[in-house]
Amino acid sequence: MGFSGHLVFARSQRPLLEAPAFADSAPEPDVEAHEWPSRPGGWQTLQLKNGIWEYEMLSGLVEWTGAPACVAHVSDSSIALVTGLDTEGHHWHAWLDLDNAASALLKTPEDVDDESEWFNTPDFEEALARKRAELDAEVPTNAKLALAWATAAGVRTTAEQHHIEELLRTHSTFAEDLFAALLDELDFPEAPRS
Repeated sequence: MGFSGHLVFARSQRPLLEAPAFADSAPEPDVEAHEWPSRPGGWQTLQLKNGIWEYEMLSGLVEWTGAPACVAHVSDSSIALVTGLDTEGHHWHAWLDLDNAASALLKTPEDVDDESEWFNTPDFEEALARKRAELDAEVPTNAKLALAWATAAGVRTTAEQHHIEELLRTHSTFAEDLFAALLDELDFPEAPRS
């Protein structure tokens, strides 16, 4: 079973767990939160188990840090919804691993009694292809907004939009790896390798 929870990415000279957003639900560091290696410039990533992070906390984190931030909501390491916010209130979102996202977002028709039987039908395959196409159609806009967000974060990104689009359409065993790759592709300074 993979990781389910949130990856919070922000810039601060203080540990992110000191942010007021975590005041009421501050986890025990050994149990609920894991800090990824910091990136140069004060960029930090917290890996939090489910139940610690709520979407509304993103604006509070941006206000506390005075810098853009983003969070990836990861489900079983197979998909992630990344949401970014800058200091001007502009936000963006993007799914990581569109195939898995399409499958997870696909709603079973009300007239289907047995989901397991529906999964093996042409109707399911058609519905899945339509959902995948819907998500794919959003990729260019999401990539453009992600690049604008990185620029607002002060990153001198040389990334090209089609490379971000390519990454957003990529499949990986772990959504966490795709999240780290997205930050790298946006030209955030890479964390030192151990």
